[in-house]
Amino acid sequence: MQKKEKESNRGLTVNKEKNFSEWYSQIIEKTEILDTRLGIKGFVVIRPWGTKLIEKMYEFYEEELQKKGHEPTIMPSVIPEANLKKESGHIKGFTPEVFWLEKGKEEEKLALRPTSETLYTPMFKLWIRSHRDLPMKLYQRGSVFRYDTKATRPLIRGREFYWIETHNAFATKKEAESQVQEDIQTTENIMHQKFCIPFLPLKRPEWDKFAGAEYTIGSDVLMPDGKVIQQPSTHLMGQKFSKAFNAKFKNEKGQEKYLWTTAYGPAMSRILVSIISTHGDNRGLVLPFSISPIQIIIIPIFTAKDKNKILKYSQEIKEKLKDLRIKIDETEKRPGEKYYKWELKGVPFRLEIGKEELNNKELTIYIRDTHKKQKIKFNQLKNIPKLGKEFDNRLKKNAENFLKKNIVICKTKEQIKKTIKERKIAKTNWCSLDKNGLKCAEYVEKVTNAEIRGTFVNKKEKPTGKCVICNKPATAVVYIAKSY
Repeated sequence: MQKKEKESNRGLTVNKEKNFSEWYSQIIEKTEILDTRLGIKGFVVIRPWGTKLIEKMYEFYEEELQKKGHEPTIMPSVIPEANLKKESGHIKGFTPEVFWLEKGKEEEKLALRPTSETLYTPMFKLWIRSHRDLPMKLYQRGSVFRYDTKATRPLIRGREFYWIETHNAFATKKEAESQVQEDIQTTENIMHQKFCIPFLPLKRPEWDKFAGAEYTIGSDVLMPDGKVIQQPSTHLMGQKFSKAFNAKFKNEKGQEKYLWTTAYGPAMSRILVSIISTHGDNRGLVLPFSISPIQIIIIPIFTAKDKNKILKYSQEIKEKLKDLRIKIDETEKRPGEKYYKWELKGVPFRLEIGKEELNNKELTIYIRDTHKKQKIKFNQLKNIPKLGKEFDNRLKKNAENFLKKNIVICKTKEQIKKTIKERKIAKTNWCSLDKNGLKCAEYVEKVTNAEIRGTFVNKKEKPTGKCVICNKPATAVVYIAKSY
């Protein structure tokens, strides 16, 4: 009895729907995604299972970016203070969040990079001479550091982000804005279609854009507790940074012009939060087939008498599926313990191989998201990739339905309050997304603790009537939600 109790205590002890916060705290620890016991506020140790997940996510993103003409770079982790000060809006926005390094008496003050516009733009100035060098589309993978003074939460709010950031230079504003659209499509192709996470691409209000940008489009993902988390954002930097660094090029007529630049930042560590939270259940993780470090776990069930035969049959199955990420659990643990472990870790498919399966040349397949078992013949193993696509489509469909049913059209202040209280997203008519609408936004934040997230990009949502707060003619339809 004591042993069974000890084993059950290793599992999740809270219900995701009833206490999401505690469920999240437990799942990231008990599935060995990360460890927070190093004790540095805002920083975490990512364990092998979490690291393998993030590596697969990087692979998808980098393949997509390179397919679209982006080239990889490696940039310094530090930025000279003089660079940060070049663009006044940028430094004003980031100064409170900058980690400054101790320096020698003769050395310039350095900051750990919070973002890299002030690294890439001076290099664009050196590398780009004429229109023939354009467009220049670059990216790097790595960490950025921000001294977040709010309450930190592992992977959700931290002081170190693991991400990709792209920085791109163009000859015209039109080309730069086309890149912003391409960035939104990249988020759709990878985060939504591959990781099964739907999102709202929202143009931020003027008061909430990225420091130094002309405008920002953020990808908001709804979490189970009703809050949204910002995922990849893309920014039209315009010519602000190129003017600050005097980064010019000669056009076809030989005239000197300032570069138009953009930036895009998918954070793998933050997207992982949405994958864990959106798909996971009360048994543990449910990982998309596309990115699970192990797509299929084989559990051989044997006695001493038939051990060798069953292990040999398991190897045959593994060889048949060698193009997939597959593992045989040959540990001495009982089958039930093995089932529990790999369910907790979210492996999409479990193949159970015992004496009956051996004799009938078949196997029992357990499907993680539906918790269903079925028998398949050895010669049907070729269908597992198809089952994997169906698995991911179910995850994607469920996530899309969750988002859709939690967006509520609101026509009054009271409806907005009720919607936010019910942990949903409010959609409503709004007066203005420039400074003229700030007073209404401040009212909403005061009475609901929610924010104006912005307007839907590339979707014609025309306002009808008046702003629900100030009663002035509406110019936009906005989404309102609490956020991390």
